[in-house]
Amino acid sequence: MLWVAIFSQLIVSCAHAQQTSTMPLRTGAEQLMEIINHPTESTTDMVQDLRNPNGGGVAVVGNQTSIVGSTHLVDTLLACGVNVTKIFCPEHGFRGTAAAGAHIDNSTDPKTGLPIISLYGKNKKPSPEQMADVDYVVFDLQDVGCRFYTYLSTLHYVMEACAERGIQLIVLDRPNPNGHMLDGPVLDTARYRSFVGMHPVPVVYGMTIGEYAQMINGEGWLANHARCDLTVVSMQGYKRDSVGYELPVPPSPNLRTAQAVALYPSLCFFEGTNCGVGRGTDYPFEWVTYGTDTLDLRSYSVGEEDPDLIDLWPLIEMYRRVPQGKFFLKSNFFEKLAGTTELRRQIEAGMDENEIRATWQPGLERFKEIREKYLIYQ
Repeated sequence: MLWVAIFSQLIVSCAHAQQTSTMPLRTGAEQLMEIINHPTESTTDMVQDLRNPNGGGVAVVGNQTSIVGSTHLVDTLLACGVNVTKIFCPEHGFRGTAAAGAHIDNSTDPKTGLPIISLYGKNKKPSPEQMADVDYVVFDLQDVGCRFYTYLSTLHYVMEACAERGIQLIVLDRPNPNGHMLDGPVLDTARYRSFVGMHPVPVVYGMTIGEYAQMINGEGWLANHARCDLTVVSMQGYKRDSVGYELPVPPSPNLRTAQAVALYPSLCFFEGTNCGVGRGTDYPFEWVTYGTDTLDLRSYSVGEEDPDLIDLWPLIEMYRRVPQGKFFLKSNFFEKLAGTTELRRQIEAGMDENEIRATWQPGLERFKEIREKYLIYQ
């Protein structure tokens, strides 16, 4: 559609000006509301299409992080006359209260009466039947910049479903609180592709979810190398190198604080071990436990030498403390999280953090070349 091309050019053309801007941060959701409420000659057709889709409706992929100010995106869109007809939700559910891995049933939103379809469990990808009455999908989830955070996998499957039916996907961009980080082993997709890692990217990739969507499309990572009809609504005033950006809403039940979000790229590896990361306590992902042995990281300065890098010290330290042969789970979940067999072998061999990190560099350099093509915020 003509408005798609015009709208895409409008969004991308203002991105470079945003790099040095001193104006407050405006998310993609806030930018979209501005466009809907104050359409210009070039965006009027787009706004009309969202209010009166061509025989179908608008589906929103969202959860508790999908907000405009203090109001949920779904409520805001409906108030603006957008024809929202259904909601898709990721892991943790629409209100973000379900535990990691918990089964989530389809339901109805009590406030709007809209059907809520879970994209977690057996139904990770919207089915043809679920997409049959949809003309547009608006995707708005808060990512945390880590490969094993499952909202990326939900994005992949939504893009794939849209590509298969020729449905327009609008991704509303949000800040990456770990956007300053680019580090870790690159996923071996031939051996360890799973819902906690689908693409050949490092653990932290230094991209917003909108930039990442462009990379999925451009690199042909969808099934059969399909391409999704994609529009990214970029942010205003976003700086990638901002360290310590605090999210207004916890992105999932166990990432409740800025400290937990900052520690997550380093501590999620423990999910593949017999250590705990504080689930069920007041400080999940802020400490590590094995029996009565505790590594309290609540006041720990992440990446003291370089905040742009994953901190392997907690992993190496706890491996040293845990009795031999008791650290790693017998399943290969640690390898799925790491994306490779090498990290486990390196830790078992007693390699230090610098030695391990040196082995990541060739893969990181190759990924940087790919990543550069899709960056909106320089």
